[in-house]
Amino acid sequence: MYKDILNHLPYKSSFLFVDNITELNDNGVIGEYTLRPDSFFYEDHFVGNPVTPGVIITEIMAQIGLVVLGIFLLSKEKEYSDNPDEATFPLFTSTEVSFHKMVLPGEKVMVISKKQYFRFGKLKCYVEMLDSSDNLIAKGMFSGIVKRVDIKK
Repeated sequence: MYKDILNHLPYKSSFLFVDNITELNDNGVIGEYTLRPDSFFYEDHFVGNPVTPGVIITEIMAQIGLVVLGIFLLSKEKEYSDNPDEATFPLFTSTEVSFHKMVLPGEKVMVISKKQYFRFGKLKCYVEMLDSSDNLIAKGMFSGIVKRVDIKK
């Protein structure tokens, strides 16, 4: 079931930041991602001392904590279809993140998301990112809308 959700993510390999979903239900999601040392953003951030940019940390949290959960919740609604002429698009409305620790190339992170609400097509989640020792990397509130859009015109 989780593999089906991953197949609906609207990202290609260089910008897909979800390796595995370990838990998924109406109230939240837990997923993992390992930061590949050869990722494009490490080359220049920072030269000789690569560190994961905050925007990438935020994106990982959003993809697992908001988009995966949004697709799952949307798939349970009656009007959702698995039509190949439609694509799923996440539309962020707000993000507030605080950072507590650096993430280095090769690190595996876990994202835990807890749904605050899902109504009128809007999803709001409290999301945390932890390292492999369960240390807090970042936390924040994410809001957005996940829509199915007709791509065949």
